[in-house]
Amino acid sequence: MEVIKLAEQYYKEAIKLSEYAFQYKVSEEKITERIETLNKYHQLFGIVEQEELIAKLHLIPFEIYIGQIKFKMGGIAGVATYPEHRRNGNVKEMLIHSLKVMKAQGQTISMLHPFSIPFYRKYGWEVLSNRIKITMTKNDLYMLGETKGYVKRYVQENQFNDLQNTYEEFATRFSGMLVRHNEWWKKNVIDDLKGAIYYDVLNSPKGYLLYSIKNSKMEIEEFIALDGEAKKGLWNFICQHDSMINELVITTYDNDPFFFSINNPMIKTELSPYFMVRIVDVISFLQQYQFDWPMMGIEQSVILKVTDNFANWNEGFFKVSNEKVIHEINANKEDVINLSINALSAMLLGYKRPKELFELGIIQCKEKEMIKLESLIPKNKPFFNDFF
Repeated sequence: MEVIKLAEQYYKEAIKLSEYAFQYKVSEEKITERIETLNKYHQLFGIVEQEELIAKLHLIPFEIYIGQIKFKMGGIAGVATYPEHRRNGNVKEMLIHSLKVMKAQGQTISMLHPFSIPFYRKYGWEVLSNRIKITMTKNDLYMLGETKGYVKRYVQENQFNDLQNTYEEFATRFSGMLVRHNEWWKKNVIDDLKGAIYYDVLNSPKGYLLYSIKNSKMEIEEFIALDGEAKKGLWNFICQHDSMINELVITTYDNDPFFFSINNPMIKTELSPYFMVRIVDVISFLQQYQFDWPMMGIEQSVILKVTDNFANWNEGFFKVSNEKVIHEINANKEDVINLSINALSAMLLGYKRPKELFELGIIQCKEKEMIKLESLIPKNKPFFNDFF
């Protein structure tokens, strides 16, 4: 089977395949708009047999933050095959092909939303982050006291920069958050949501909410705050809706400390893994990654032995030091840290610490090498709150 880049002549067939696989319908008036989006933002790859499209995959160019650094990311989406062609290796071939394309395009990392975590783990993708969904009733809405700043509802276009700037500062505190451009904000984030922005006494934006209210239910899609004062002010704004709602649902990141401070922290909490991540090109990724080197002037290093069954350019030994990164295919080193591409991805994005992976036997090395590696990896929490 051969994976090809799909020309526009196959786009309608690709839409039909998505409709069948994901069980939805695109109206006739929306098909032209969908094709324009595919032309503008997506690369489509697929497998054609006897002039019929039987499987396809979308590759979308993005960037993500890992701390202050922006990394080029290839987003995998719309992976689908007709049922009569499943379990024939079509998806495997498309994923392997996409890895080669991403490497050539300088996309050192990839992300996707899985239909099955075990399925994509086989090909090197690993869980990036968890999302928390918190459900409360109006009886939980207790104000937290006065704040020095104030909240303004998002009603004017000239407030957009306040949203964007607040998000960007917040995003650099995590690993994995999307670099959002204006069109993505307006079509994929704000859309028809309501908004509210918290301003401090100097009229600087310090946090915001994006939310909806329907049938006496308030759903907070984004609760972003740069400090505790903004969290408190936005929470108080939510509480002011107590006469309008019976239920409140907030989506946030794993271990968000704010909910410890509310009146009754014994609330319904649902945790679920969300997106998955995979390092596409280890050497290029390591060269860009910001390790926490303790001292300058003296070379310090760790040696990683990476296994990757589907991207052979990632196989071998990587000597990572505060001076440079070297890829040695056939090095013979004693103090190596043995790990898979899955473990490397989860570890460097912050989903699991080296100590945790060491104790689980997922990475194998001497304890002193694990301790060294533990000290080198920044303690950024992973978080992803978009969808593609």
